[in-house]
Amino acid sequence: MDYGKLTLNLERIMNERGISKNRICKDLDIPRTNFNRYYRNDFQRMDAGLICKLCWYLEIDAGELIEYTRPETIKDNK
Repeated sequence: MDYGKLTLNLERIMNERGISKNRICKDLDIPRTNFNRYYRNDFQRMDAGLICKLCWYLEIDAGELIEYTRPETIKDNK
C-alpha cells in the first residue's frame, strides 16, 4: 500500500539563506555523504537527532523542513 512520501525542503531553505552544504555539515558535524542523501531526498528513514539539529540550526519548525505528499497527489503529477 502506498501511503505517500516525505520530502525535506533543505535545498530551498539553504538556497534562500545562502548556506552551503560544506558549512552546515561542518557546523553540525554531519558526514557529507549522509547529508547528501537527505538533501537529495534519497532516504528510507529519518534520523530524529539529525532532524532536530537541522531545525535548531535553521531556526525552523519540523513542519517547515518536512513535507508530506499524499499518494494520490504523487500519481496525479506523473
